[in-house]
Amino acid sequence: MKFKKVLIANRGEIAIRVLRSCKELGIETVAVYSQEDENSLHVKLADESVCIGPAKSIHSYLNYHAILSAAEITGADAIHPGYGFLSENVEFAKMSQKCGIEFIGPNLESLEKMGSKIESKKIAQDADVPTLKPIYVNDLSDEKILSEVTKMGMPVLIKASAGGGGRGMRRIDNIDDVLKTIEILKQESKLAFGDDSLFIEKFIQNPRHIEIQILGDKFGNIIHLGERDCTIQRRYQKIVEESPSPVLRDEVRTQMCDSAIKLAHKVKYDSAGTVEFLYDLDTEQFYFMEMNTRIQVEHPVTEQRTAVDLISQQIQIAAGAKLLLKQTDIKYQNHVIECRINAEDPTTSMPSPGLITHYHRPGGMGVRVDDYIYTGYRVSPHYDSMISKIIISAPTREECITRTLRALDETVVGGIKTNIDLHKKILNHEDFRANSYNTNFLAEKC
Repeated sequence: MKFKKVLIANRGEIAIRVLRSCKELGIETVAVYSQEDENSLHVKLADESVCIGPAKSIHSYLNYHAILSAAEITGADAIHPGYGFLSENVEFAKMSQKCGIEFIGPNLESLEKMGSKIESKKIAQDADVPTLKPIYVNDLSDEKILSEVTKMGMPVLIKASAGGGGRGMRRIDNIDDVLKTIEILKQESKLAFGDDSLFIEKFIQNPRHIEIQILGDKFGNIIHLGERDCTIQRRYQKIVEESPSPVLRDEVRTQMCDSAIKLAHKVKYDSAGTVEFLYDLDTEQFYFMEMNTRIQVEHPVTEQRTAVDLISQQIQIAAGAKLLLKQTDIKYQNHVIECRINAEDPTTSMPSPGLITHYHRPGGMGVRVDDYIYTGYRVSPHYDSMISKIIISAPTREECITRTLRALDETVVGGIKTNIDLHKKILNHEDFRANSYNTNFLAEKC
């Protein structure tokens, strides 16, 4: 089976990224767009385009019926959701299948199971994947919760089962704050995710955030493509990613990759996804956090390091193709760093939408840019502030840092504010260069 036409249910750089892989596979493309995105680059590059509603996402990019109607009208036989929006939405995937339109993502069972942080942790424990033992809040009385938290010891993290991207998560340092935070987080989670299920975990105080990229097909073949270190974060939102992780010993790296594959087999995973771990620098132990069943923002890091087109693989797997890559086929080269360029005020970190008066992207050896902006484009206030990803590869980490700084110096985005200077500050920081940092780096050092 091969898809003839794919509708891309997303916007921005990921819509363009998917579109390019479709073109190389000989697949026609349909772009959907909100009224706000009429002049977006993905609309101009697609074979067809359909307006699906007003600016607000709830009326456009999250509008199941408008997107499925666009797919039916244009004769699309598959939908690629990119990341964010509807990419891990089980109901949308079910509706797509009912309409006879393939959802480019994993099977419904693994999508549903791994979409719940509580369910996924139980599955990870059953698969003997290292996991921090959680306290499942909704099953316990207040007295029992406090008793279990006391045994666990402070600080702790309270998390929403359906949360993601740093949303639905609170660090608690005082046991007197536990119960009231639970009540607040339950209400927030119910409103945001339609699910008030919470759990509590021990807070690792000196962690790195490591994720393993995997590919699986519908025939039970699963491989990994190494790790990405995503430790540089602000409020749990990733800013800089790199591969290989400069902190992992080969033995630990192998154990982590094996654990990711073990978990993927447990849920019969069949797409391009990521298994995320916390790595405790003090003990060199790692713990399963969650599985993202979709393509990740930072997937180009792995593509540049392995020369494997993850989007193309994902599309072909969804079309029923057997994974031709074997684990021994995956070869690694160079060090890779990705910087997420956001339209934001460097002082307040608040979004900075507006008209781009001039734009110059960097170039040269080892430089890749995934973006969707151009001179004369107006960045909308209605969507995520990320406007570009600069992905750099070089033979060594030090050379990669130097090349990345050169590329950042070349990057010009006029008319709006960006976080380019923040990236320079991070890459020039002595602790980053010395590989001596954890997930608190931005809060403490920058």
